[in-house]
Amino acid sequence: MKTIAVYTLCALAFGVFSLTAAPTSAHIMLEYQVAPASSYYKASFKVGHGCGLSPIRQIVVNIPPGLQGPNPMPKPGWSLEIAREKLAMPYQDHGHTVTEEVSRNTWTARTQDDYLRNEWSDEFNLQAKLPATPGMLYWRVSQICEEGRIDLEQVPAAGQSLKDLKVPAVALEILPAAGSGGEHNH
Repeated sequence: MKTIAVYTLCALAFGVFSLTAAPTSAHIMLEYQVAPASSYYKASFKVGHGCGLSPIRQIVVNIPPGLQGPNPMPKPGWSLEIAREKLAMPYQDHGHTVTEEVSRNTWTARTQDDYLRNEWSDEFNLQAKLPATPGMLYWRVSQICEEGRIDLEQVPAAGQSLKDLKVPAVALEILPAAGSGGEHNH
């Protein structure tokens, strides 16, 4: 029953968040833009169009600090490159010390036939455990097209809204965790 309540709360918050904070001309956005702290979250990056009329040949997702175990999902027709970095503060996960973490995922179309044409939409996914602290999390994402690129990398300054930015980073609002948080859902 707790799980249903958490998802209901997230769905309600998503509705409010999407009406107030998400830019209407976003090139890439998360399917679910809110999630509870310390939860396992499937980040589904929804891609709506290319660079003008140019098809997309590559998507790059930079992983925000504080996520644990960001595992990307492979896509048919796309190669997947995973970059890792050493952690300043290792952590324990299932009895193992984690000393490095995924820092960037890059999906690249294998052939021109696999490019994401402007009139199509698609999604690129990964799963990770969210930080325990509520607040905003920003993903710097790039879509590289046959001609041109769009870098969604701007993070709002204090008092600034995402709507004020020309190319805002992809935003996720982390809500306070519901209940005791002792559930393990991955």
